[in-house]
Amino acid sequence: MHYVMIGNSIASTACIEAIRSIDRKGSITVIGEEDHPCYSRPLISYLLQGKTDENRMKYRTAAFYEENKVTVLQGTRAMSIDREGKTVCLDGETTLSYDKLLLATGSSPFVPPIKGLGEVKNWFTFLTLDEAKRLQTHLKKESRVLILGAGLIGLKCAEGILDKVQSVSVVDLAPRVLMSVLDEASSIQVRDHLQEQGLRFYLGDSIQECTANEALLQSGIVIGFDLLVIAVGVRPNIQLASEAGLAVNRGILVDQGGRTGDPDIFAAGDCSEGPEMISGQRAVLALLPNAYLQGETAGKNMAGDEAGFDKAVAMNALSLMGLHLITVGRYEGESHVIPCKDGYKRLFVKDNHLVGCILVGEASKRAGIYTAMIRNKVELDSLDFDLICEEPLLMAFAKNVRQQQLGGPV
Repeated sequence: MHYVMIGNSIASTACIEAIRSIDRKGSITVIGEEDHPCYSRPLISYLLQGKTDENRMKYRTAAFYEENKVTVLQGTRAMSIDREGKTVCLDGETTLSYDKLLLATGSSPFVPPIKGLGEVKNWFTFLTLDEAKRLQTHLKKESRVLILGAGLIGLKCAEGILDKVQSVSVVDLAPRVLMSVLDEASSIQVRDHLQEQGLRFYLGDSIQECTANEALLQSGIVIGFDLLVIAVGVRPNIQLASEAGLAVNRGILVDQGGRTGDPDIFAAGDCSEGPEMISGQRAVLALLPNAYLQGETAGKNMAGDEAGFDKAVAMNALSLMGLHLITVGRYEGESHVIPCKDGYKRLFVKDNHLVGCILVGEASKRAGIYTAMIRNKVELDSLDFDLICEEPLLMAFAKNVRQQQLGGPV
């Protein structure tokens, strides 16, 4: 059996481990477009801050591939897939045959059409290690940095470089920061905190035109800059799958087992679009924990086991300049805003289940209990809901729930 994986990612790493838990003899080849072993992308901003280094960013040890008898083709691009012949065409016109194929192609930065962008000498994205290192070489104490995008990627970039440069300005067409994951009240709290650290925001605005070192906004404001970072979002890499005739939407369509419409081709990670546990509808959930579990599930099925991942849920957990925030699930149903001394807490309840939460600051402590409630679909009438709203403690749960679902004391 020859297993081939396109993308040297978190999902493919999990897939390798799952395959080797079942099949120790089959050969495994990983095709990686980046010239690096698999690394943890969320650590990129910490690399710029000096809080980590490239070695500690590696997702597995240097011996991982050798121990698991994996051939890695770094700096190699997959150009096309021949499903009938069961081969992958690589750059340089080399072909690689497969018995089972995993698509873990990830996502790419979206760069909107900006008039004059070609005149900007130093502009960057902030999704890969190479781009972060390229940005790092240009950072100077006198640099004025303009970031387009006040989402997760843009704000993590701002955190990574703020103390390295003269100023950081952030522009976003949305009226508030982290528009896709926070409500208005929590967004204001986060924005205020970041402004206190020195960030400048231009919200509800966009870049109309660039010159070499200035950006003209739609509002008429002109911002001077030395470095421009474009962080307005990402798009799943679905081109290979689409050209091979596999079903795609925003991502590559898969079931709970990571299966595409081809029985020998699977997909996992940021490029895939599979069932979300709360709505039951397919969604792209570009999150590291989901990528690992999707890759693990696909690997088991590729090796002949029968596995499914039915707990995929939207979730973000991050720290921005000392402020912690966690969001989980869907924001629908009945809303409960719980007053917090230093933070913000909002819970969403639907059909006797907790389906979502927004937790900022002190409210993010013990967030794992809320996450477990959502993932395990705990019936709210089986616990003291008023107590769990105020303080997520195991004592609020019935004995059988503590024992069976949360592993707590009985």
